[in-house]
This record gives sequence, C-alpha cells and structure tokens, in this order.
Amino acid sequence: MIRVTVWNEFQHERTQEKVKEIYPDGIHTCIAKFLGQEEELSVRTAVFDEKEHGLTEEVLANTDVLVFWNHMLQEEFSDDVAERVRRHVLAGMGLVVLHSGHYSKIMRKLLGTSMTLRWRHGDRERLFCTCPTHPIAQGIPAWVDIPEEEMYGEFFDIPKPDDVVFTGWFAGGEVFRSGCTFTRGLGKIFYFQPGHEEYPIYHMPVIQKIIKNGVRWCVPVVRRPAPLDNAWVNPSTEEVYLSSHQK
Repeated sequence: MIRVTVWNEFQHERTQEKVKEIYPDGIHTCIAKFLGQEEELSVRTAVFDEKEHGLTEEVLANTDVLVFWNHMLQEEFSDDVAERVRRHVLAGMGLVVLHSGHYSKIMRKLLGTSMTLRWRHGDRERLFCTCPTHPIAQGIPAWVDIPEEEMYGEFFDIPKPDDVVFTGWFAGGEVFRSGCTFTRGLGKIFYFQPGHEEYPIYHMPVIQKIIKNGVRWCVPVVRRPAPLDNAWVNPSTEEVYLSSHQK
C-alpha cells in the first residue's frame, strides 16, 4: 500500500466564492478523492491551519508520497516544518508539488534557486508531452488542451531537471517547463504546473491521471529514518577482504 498525504493551504476555498464553487470541500479533498479511487493508494489530507500544518514528524514518517499545493501563505509557512519536509525528502519520501507550490519554502530549500517565473491571469494552455517514455507520461496523449489556466512563462529559475516530461504553450505566446522531475538525496520530486484555483483543472480526468502517475513514480525506492550522512569506514574494504580470505 502506498501511503499518500495530500496537503493544501485551504484558504482560497473559504474566502473566494468562485473557488468555493469549483472546490467546495477544498482542493485537497478533490485530489484525495480521485487518488483514493486507486486500490494501492491509502490517502489522508492535511491543511495549513492544523497544528504544525498537519505535517508532524509522525505524519511524514508514515507518508510515502506528499502531494503539496500552496499559494497565499508561502512566507507564513513554518520554517521548521519546511525543514522537516526537506529532511524526509532527502531520506527518501516522494514529493509531488502542484502549481504555485513551486515557490514554497520546501521547494526553495530543496532546489536551491529562487524558483521565480513570469505569470499572467486568464490564458489557454496546450500541454505537450515532451518525454513520452517517462513513467509519468504513460497513458497520456501527445498534448492536452486546458481551456483556462493561469499563464506561467519562462524564464523559470530552476536547476536543470532530470527530465522535462511536459512543456506548456500558452495562447499569449509563452512556453513553460510544466512537468519536471528532480532527485534530491534519496527522494524523487515531480513538479506539475497546471492547477490554478479559479479553474476546474483538477476535475479533468487526464490531469488526474498525470497526478496519479506522478505519485506512483515518486514512491520511495529506499527510505531511511534520516538523510544520508558522512560515514567513517573502519576497517577498510581491502582489510575486510583480506581477513575473509586468510587461510
């Protein structure tokens, strides 16, 4: 069983009527619902207003993949919790970051760049699959049309991705690396751009499938109780070999 925690600020849905109409129970509930349709996924949710944002040491220790969406409260997010998430990713926990989560403290800590980009409200996006052999792209068509989306454009200040699985083109002429994978320590990260809160993007079956694929790809291969650290080696490998072959 793959243990998934879906995290959301849960602010827009309570303060903006347009967003509330699209996601009456919150973006996290919408995502958790379609992920929960998969038999091998065990899904829980957490939101900003919970103690320690719902991302306690116990929760993260029992999470294989964290799905993360935030926007309004980037700077209000606890430094301690961001560092805790970073440590768990380095130790092997998978991380799927959606839309404006690119600028979260977690991503800035893990990737080490400003994570800034260009943006504009109210555009149309065509999402091209630019790495069709990647596991996240399996079952996804050559392109996906998103009728309304917030434009994200280059330059996107990120380190070189392991793979650019999807590239977005917007009707205004901009392009964007919309689906990128990274490895940090033992953890796998998938950043996926679509998902502005004012549009029903997470209700689109093809977007749901991409997120499901992303969760499966991010499942830990190795999970440690703590990140890798320097290790003193004594005796040496050669000494061990010689002692085991002595007559």
